[in-house]
Amino acid sequence: MLRKFFALLAISFLLHGCGSGGGESESGVDSSMYKKTIDVFGVQVKGTAAVPDDKLLYAAKIMAEYLDQDNNGVADNPLVTSTLKARGACLGMTAGEEPKGCQSLYVSETIPGARAGRNAAFEEILHTISESGYAHAYPSVFGDRKGTLISNAMDTARGGYQGGGQPVSAYPAGAWYTYNDPTCDYTCMATEYFYWGLTSMMGAQAQRCSEISIEWDLCNKRLVEEKDAALYGLLTNPAYNVPQRLPDGNYSGIPLTIVRSE
Repeated sequence: MLRKFFALLAISFLLHGCGSGGGESESGVDSSMYKKTIDVFGVQVKGTAAVPDDKLLYAAKIMAEYLDQDNNGVADNPLVTSTLKARGACLGMTAGEEPKGCQSLYVSETIPGARAGRNAAFEEILHTISESGYAHAYPSVFGDRKGTLISNAMDTARGGYQGGGQPVSAYPAGAWYTYNDPTCDYTCMATEYFYWGLTSMMGAQAQRCSEISIEWDLCNKRLVEEKDAALYGLLTNPAYNVPQRLPDGNYSGIPLTIVRSE
């Protein structure tokens, strides 16, 4: 992403990292690292001891809002939430250390009240849901490999299957998804494509059109609908019940309780 510097790129896409050292669970999560956990419909939002409680709770509320858009205490897509739980999906928040075994989110980039871009919570939490949830609940549709419906749409958005599926430095004229970070492989680009499309439709990118144009041209719902009908159709198909509203950090559908460990 534009806000990610190369010093963090090697860790920013860890979702199921194996980690190392003592305290790891079978899922690869380093249990000695995380001292606080909030369960959100079976998804673990974890934090180190240095993570402020209010920021951990904010991340849990964003997760809950994505999964329960009507705030009624029932997950909107039981298949996705059961898939997330079965895969041991988790978000790992730290104050600067490299997260182990979970999708990463740093305290410094979690800014309640800020828009997407400055506030990475919208992105990293959605990555957790899309990559560990939708991609496996609907593998032929949202799977992050070549040949799925979303990957076919992404290939069109990139102007064809470019660079053997890897980012390239120059895309064909007319391409609107032009990711060029060499550390982001095809799987990673599919996850980012889901993020760019959905959050643009949610209105999160409308104030960032120029800023994000190096990677993504369709910064609002109208542009996605008009230019990328395939992606728009997938993300609005009621059969998949993809969230349509950007979270605001206000959620009360289920109790969100911090469980502490030594």
